Amino acid sequence: MSRLSERLTAYNQPLLPKMVQLKYEAMAENQYRFYRGTCHLFYEDLAQADNFPQSPIAWVCGDLHLENFGSYKADNKLVYFDLNDFDESIKAPAAWELIRLICSIFIAFDSLEIGQDKALSMAKLFLKTYAETLVKGKAYSIDPRTAQGIVCDFLTAAENNNQKVILRKRTEEKKHKIVLSLADERHIKIKKPLRAELYNHIEQWIANSSDSPYNFKVKDAVFRVAGTGSIGLKRYLFLLKSTNTKDKYLLLDMKQSTVSALSPYLNNIPQPEWTTESDRIVTVQQRMQYISASLLSTTVFREQPFVLQELQPVKDSIKFKLIKDRYRDIYRVIDDMAMLTASAQLRSAGMDGTAPIDELIQFGKDPNWQEALVNYALKYTGQIKAYYHEFLSDYKGGVLEEPLKTEQLS
Repeated sequence: MSRLSERLTAYNQPLLPKMVQLKYEAMAENQYRFYRGTCHLFYEDLAQADNFPQSPIAWVCGDLHLENFGSYKADNKLVYFDLNDFDESIKAPAAWELIRLICSIFIAFDSLEIGQDKALSMAKLFLKTYAETLVKGKAYSIDPRTAQGIVCDFLTAAENNNQKVILRKRTEEKKHKIVLSLADERHIKIKKPLRAELYNHIEQWIANSSDSPYNFKVKDAVFRVAGTGSIGLKRYLFLLKSTNTKDKYLLLDMKQSTVSALSPYLNNIPQPEWTTESDRIVTVQQRMQYISASLLSTTVFREQPFVLQELQPVKDSIKFKLIKDRYRDIYRVIDDMAMLTASAQLRSAGMDGTAPIDELIQFGKDPNWQEALVNYALKYTGQIKAYYHEFLSDYKGGVLEEPLKTEQLS
């Protein structure tokens, strides 16, 4: 087994074995999905980098890449475009967030066969707009009223995607009842004892949590497969039905929380003493997003922490392969992503020992770090390509196959 496969196996060992094989299958699709599934490799390497630019300590989502921006329905029922994945969130150097993102630009554009000259322009644009937003010292947000270009079209479509459309995609009628569809490849049947336990747990959450929806009952549940890096975590989808409004349903996502992949490399930065990992994720998400996602909450099931939130109404990230020939649209999206990244750091500045806004403003004014980040990203993109080809060789050779354990979805 290669050193790379040893690193992958060690990191994924705590996950559900059957799901880990699905994760490897997804990572084999292309180098961008491999990048998405190996956040831990990225930061293990970054922590050993020489002469990486110094930057203020900030709250970061931790796994910032092009598909970790997207739409979500907030508590105020409006749809927003923002950072939307906080599983790896932590207090870290602000530049760690930036380098993760601009590496994703180079890797994604290469996978889409978009020229490196355009990728380089977009990386420089991202850093320029990020810095300019910091210098303003003001956090911004994007909703259908303020969005422009393709992001406006994207949010308008999400806003118009009503509950009936969502249910039609995810459910089916069975014996005159609406249930979650097992025809959806992302949905996996749960064994009866676990399903009964989950039903009871969510019923108790609905009854006792101030973050839960009122007057709803659990009608169905499935195991859910989603994302890339998070495949292998325990994740469940619940169909909830209103007890006082006819034909009103909600879809609730419940996702296991684990330690941030950045954590082993930040021993020199004191972190808050979180009650659970889900408490960390939700707290940082509430600090960095303009408005929190609908039903965002935490729970502990079978002594393991989970994050709860309403399932998002649409496929909630922009697919660059659909706009690869539309340079103006790509420019607008990257510009928006940069502004939102800076806004999230400004919004959460000064909390629990992170740098105050004035320090972030000074960082934005400093002209000396942007070129160094671009150069690192260009060099590291070559490393990711080498990793990907090594991974493919081991994956196709059966090196990463493991005997399935019995736990699975029982």
